[in-house]
Amino acid sequence: MRNRFVLSVVLLGASASLAIAQAPTTTSTQVRAAAPALAPAPGFRADALAQLDDVGKKIVDLAQAVPAEKYGWRPAEGVRSVSEVYMHIAGANYFLPSFMGGKLPEGFSRDSEKKVTEKAQVVDWLKKSLDNVRTVVSNTPDADLDKKVKVFGGREMTERGLIMVMGNHLHEHLGQSIAYARMNGIRPPWSEGASEPPPAKK
Repeated sequence: MRNRFVLSVVLLGASASLAIAQAPTTTSTQVRAAAPALAPAPGFRADALAQLDDVGKKIVDLAQAVPAEKYGWRPAEGVRSVSEVYMHIAGANYFLPSFMGGKLPEGFSRDSEKKVTEKAQVVDWLKKSLDNVRTVVSNTPDADLDKKVKVFGGREMTERGLIMVMGNHLHEHLGQSIAYARMNGIRPPWSEGASEPPPAKK
């Protein structure tokens, strides 16, 4: 239930979740974001990183496949545009790891989701934010996985649970991005060469 609550907050309030004022105070654990990413031993973190790498690559590949002129497209009024979805992903990739010692980057603010709309900049932020997730998770000691951290509203969850939230959030928006792409006639790059199902009979 706690994981669902945290994830729902992230999805419902990008501007709130990215508020720098809500970021945790600097602690010694922030060395995780600054240190080179370490290769984890087999186990939870290695499995989590494999999943994060897979979904992250698909998101970046899809973002690169979408034409620049489609970055302002949105399925309906009041719904995130293509660029806003990708920048929301990037924002969460910085904000969620900040509870585990990750550093919020210079040049990124709560307004970035609305202001950064140019394709090359969006893709660049996506790549850097995914590197941030990988670095923080890689540098989290196994002994800290059950360590409790305070997240939204002072609620507690384990660092293991927070890593799972990061993966869930990425998969949630990968699915959204696939739907956006398909609605614009764009086929996900990783499905190229695969047989497409025949159109449904009317």
